[in-house]
Amino acid sequence: MNQSKVPKRQYTDEFKVEAIRLADSVGGQEAARRLGIPVATLGNWSRRRRPGGLPPPPESGAVVPLRRPVSELEAENSRLRKELAEARLDVEILRKATAYFARGSR
Repeated sequence: MNQSKVPKRQYTDEFKVEAIRLADSVGGQEAARRLGIPVATLGNWSRRRRPGGLPPPPESGAVVPLRRPVSELEAENSRLRKELAEARLDVEILRKATAYFARGSR
């Protein structure tokens, strides 16, 4: 069988620091689920941060590029999931209606 390689995802240091901070507040598994990353990856980041493997969180006075807060991303993700569910329901209804009317025209 031909096994295709999964491309290695690269995360910024800022993302890693924020992910660790989220894991500290809500728990590792919940944070990993919300961010869509493996729990083991989050655990590795957390362990590497302890001895100083990752840079410390940015200082309050440091210039940090504007990023949307996690809660805003979660809200958008939730909205998109609902929209996808509605679209799938519409497709299913249209599929059933097409089958119904196709039977009647024979």
